Amino acid sequence: MDVVRLGEVSSERLQRMLGRSSAGAFAPERIEHVRDIIEDVRRRGDAAIIEHTQRHDGVTLEPGRLRVDREETARAYEAVDDGLRVALEASIERARRYSEWLRPPQLSMDELEPGITVGVKYTPVESVGVYVPSGKGAFPSTFITMVVPAIVAGVEQIAALVPPRKDGSADPALLVAADLLGVTQVFRANGVAGAAGLAFGTGTFPQVRLLGGPGNPYVLAAQIVLQSYGVRLLSVLGPTESMILADETADPARLALDLLNEAEHGTDSAAILVTPSASLVDEVQEVLPRYLAQLPAWRRAFAEAALSDCGGAVVARTLDEAVEFVNLYGPEHLQVATRDPFASLGQIRNAGEVLLGQDTPFSAGNYAIGVPAALPTSGFARVGSGVTVLSYLKATSVAHLDARGLAAVRPVVEQLGRYEDFPAHVLAVTARGQGG
Repeated sequence: MDVVRLGEVSSERLQRMLGRSSAGAFAPERIEHVRDIIEDVRRRGDAAIIEHTQRHDGVTLEPGRLRVDREETARAYEAVDDGLRVALEASIERARRYSEWLRPPQLSMDELEPGITVGVKYTPVESVGVYVPSGKGAFPSTFITMVVPAIVAGVEQIAALVPPRKDGSADPALLVAADLLGVTQVFRANGVAGAAGLAFGTGTFPQVRLLGGPGNPYVLAAQIVLQSYGVRLLSVLGPTESMILADETADPARLALDLLNEAEHGTDSAAILVTPSASLVDEVQEVLPRYLAQLPAWRRAFAEAALSDCGGAVVARTLDEAVEFVNLYGPEHLQVATRDPFASLGQIRNAGEVLLGQDTPFSAGNYAIGVPAALPTSGFARVGSGVTVLSYLKATSVAHLDARGLAAVRPVVEQLGRYEDFPAHVLAVTARGQGG
């Protein structure tokens, strides 16, 4: 695990850590590369999607296999044992309860002053496309955390996109989860080309106006580019990243376990321990090899990279300085392992999620608590939020004036309308005052 000290670290090393691997998604050459694929799909539709899936994923698909059919979904139940199915059901149920708790009323109105009533009406977006990665494993949990809020919001058309496995099949656990949720539109294709297919609509793919899902820098770059074609992005969801804020009271063994939790995702992930205690870092360094040795070689390689290239340990001079670094970084996943996590929560401004205490590991948030796990990466937690039921709702302002309210606002409209030289604006209220 790499160790850097705030106040001593070079600006280059610090910028590398703050930029993460997903900074590559914004590289001009990558943007140009994905734009070429997107334009090809816009021109040629399904044929281009099939070609790019073969070229970039090494899987040749017949046109009829771009969409998963009922027979494959039925076979998926045979590949998913009862224990996994029950776990999927439990994950879905907790995500549903959280989303229902968070969903605002469809209409809220209140009288601000006599004659002036204002409110807000929430309506769901009509369609969404959800991307679920598969290059580094199977992620039915990603499907659940993104789709359940859409269902609770009331989205009518939900389309899922997943890259095919090497044999051309789709992950059976994801198909079971989709069936449990009643989602029938599941498509398999290269991530960049498939996202373009959902943005434009093809002979097979429906067109959606809202799109998102975590992916590698190419998929993230494609989602960013597709916004220029009229698609709204759910959130910036790049390679996963986690951070732990800890003081000297933290258990080093648990810190090591939780660092590895997200570090094992891939070489482009980042896992960072931030603490004012150098001795705690030393203790974690002693424990890490024991747990690393228990991972399969390929996951171990992922974790070692995530703890060195863009991750590692950051030693601050004080806990306040450690918190400042957390807020500067704006992590996707943040665990607080301090003496009083709830007190520390008050200082946290930028994070996709905050898990309080060392009895709340990242994996519990990922799979089982029900809180959203599709969260902004690359520092976008400083300006954005994770994917929740609110992500799928549009807020429409509502207002009502009676005669008293119109009389109260008329002077304001007259003054501002005249100043901005909009005579019809002014006439709209003065004529009414004259009985017009």
